[in-house]
Amino acid sequence: MLDAQLQSQLRAYLAHVKQPFELVASLDDSASAREMLELLQEIASLSEGRITVRTDGSAPRRPSFALQRPGEPARLTFAAIPLGHEFTSLVLALLWMGGHPPKVAPEVLQQAAELSGEHDFEVYMSLSCHNCPDVVQALALLAIVNPRVRTTVIDGALFQQEVQERNVMAVPLVLRAGQVLHSGRATLEELLAKLDDGARARAAQALAAKEPFDVLVVGGGPAGAAAAVYAARKGIRTGLLAERLGGQVNDTLAIENYPSVLQTEGPKMAAALEAQVRHYEVDVMNGQRAVALRPAAQPDGWIGVEVEGGATLRARSVVLATGARWRNLNVPGEAEYKNRGVAYCPHCDGPLFKGKRVAVIGGGNSGVEAAIDLAGIVAHVTLLEFAEQLKADAVLVSKLKSLPNVTILTQAQTLAILGDGQRVTGLRFRDRASGAEHELALEGVFVQIGLVPNTEWLDGVVARNRFGEIEIDAACHTSVPGVFAAGDCTTAPYKQIVVAAGEGAKAALSAFDFLIRTPAPEPVAA
Repeated sequence: MLDAQLQSQLRAYLAHVKQPFELVASLDDSASAREMLELLQEIASLSEGRITVRTDGSAPRRPSFALQRPGEPARLTFAAIPLGHEFTSLVLALLWMGGHPPKVAPEVLQQAAELSGEHDFEVYMSLSCHNCPDVVQALALLAIVNPRVRTTVIDGALFQQEVQERNVMAVPLVLRAGQVLHSGRATLEELLAKLDDGARARAAQALAAKEPFDVLVVGGGPAGAAAAVYAARKGIRTGLLAERLGGQVNDTLAIENYPSVLQTEGPKMAAALEAQVRHYEVDVMNGQRAVALRPAAQPDGWIGVEVEGGATLRARSVVLATGARWRNLNVPGEAEYKNRGVAYCPHCDGPLFKGKRVAVIGGGNSGVEAAIDLAGIVAHVTLLEFAEQLKADAVLVSKLKSLPNVTILTQAQTLAILGDGQRVTGLRFRDRASGAEHELALEGVFVQIGLVPNTEWLDGVVARNRFGEIEIDAACHTSVPGVFAAGDCTTAPYKQIVVAAGEGAKAALSAFDFLIRTPAPEPVAA
C-alpha cells in the first residue's frame, strides 16, 4: 500500500516506539476493510515486533481500528484509513502510543493529562482537509495521555450514511457525548480552553503578571511573525499575542509564490513561522484575543493591550498585525446554515458534497479555484459573480470554462440562502441586468468573496478607512504614537504572504526607531 519511500520513512519513525501496543481492527467484508487491514499489517511489519495486529475488535463502526496498550481499554480509534493529510496524524499517534514524547509545551501536556471529568469525543474529518489534522492530533494526544478521554476519528467519506444521518456538512467537527463541541480548525490549547473551566482564569492571571515589553506584537501570521523576529533580533524584550499562530496561512493549501520556496503547504509554513519566532525566545502568548488598545497616558507612558479575560499587557510600542478573515455574504440564511450547507473551505468540506449540486459565490481567484476543485467532486457547480465579468486570472477562467459540469452566472446578486430548517436546499439571486429573481436548487454554498480586516476592537482608537483597514504610512506608523501596523489588517495594497512579511519587518524596524528616540516610561510598580 505504501510506496518504498514512505515505507523507509515509516520504518525510521517506528524505531522510536519503545512500548509495545496493538492495533485492534474491527472489520467487515468491504473493500475498505481489506485496504485498512493491509495498512495495519504493513505498519506492524515495519515496527520490528513492537506493534502487533489483532482482527477480533468489536467496535460498532466497521471498518475501524484502535490503538491499544496491553491490559488497557481502547481510548483512541480510527474509523478511517488515515492517509492523505491524516497520514501524519496516524504516524504521530503511533509514536505517542509507543511512548515517544510529543513536541508540546510541558504545561500544556500537564493540563491535558490532568483534565478532569469523563470525555467521549467523535471527530469528523476528511482526508483532503488541511484544517483537520490539528484537531485530530490534539484529541488523539488527549486520549493517549489522559485515561478519562476517549477519541474516535471518523472519515466522513468512509461513513457517508452516518454523516448524512447526523447532518455533518463541515469538517473538522468535534462532538462530545453526541453534542457539538467545536467546528473548524483548533489547537490542543484552544480545545483545552473550552474543556478546562479554570484555564481562562489561570491564563489571565499569568498574563497580568508579565513584565512590560519593549515591543508587543498582536497577531501571529506572516506579518506578526516577521515583526517579532526582527524585534527580537534587536535584543529587546519582545512579546507576541495571537489567537492562532500562523493566521490565515494555516488555511492555505498550496503556496507557490514565496521567494526561495518553490512549493509548500500553508500548515507547514505556519509551523516554520512559529519555530522561527520561538527560536528567538519571543514570549509567545498563543490562543489569546486582544479586545482593547489603550494608548499611553502621556507621550512617554506605557501602551496597554487588554486581553479577553481581563488581563492587560503593557509595552513601550505595539505592532498590530491582526490579519483578516473570510468575508460573509450577510444575507438571510447564511448564519443559520453555516456548517449545514454553507461552507468557506472547498478543500476541507468539498468531499462531504460528493455527487451533489453546489454554488460558489465569488469570481476572483479564490472563487474560481474553488469551483475548479469542487467540479472534480460534486455533480454540478454554479459560480455566481456580482460584477459583469470574472476577476480571476485568465488561465483560471479558461480552465473553469472548459469544465462540463460548471455554470457561470455574472451580474448575479445573491439575495438569500434557502433551507428546510436542517440544511441548505437552494439559493435565491437577482439577475442585475434584467432585475429578475431566480432560485437554484442545491445542497451547498461555498462563500469566496474576499476578506475583512480583524480591526473592530480598535474602533475609535486607531484611524481606519471605510473598509476597516488600519491607515498606515510608508513606515507603518498609525495615528497613535508608538503603535505600528502591518499586513492584511492595514491599507497596504496586495494581500499576499510575502507583502505581509515585508510589512511586518518594516513595522518592527519602525518600532525600534521609535524606542531609541523616545524616553523609557517610569518603571511599573510591583
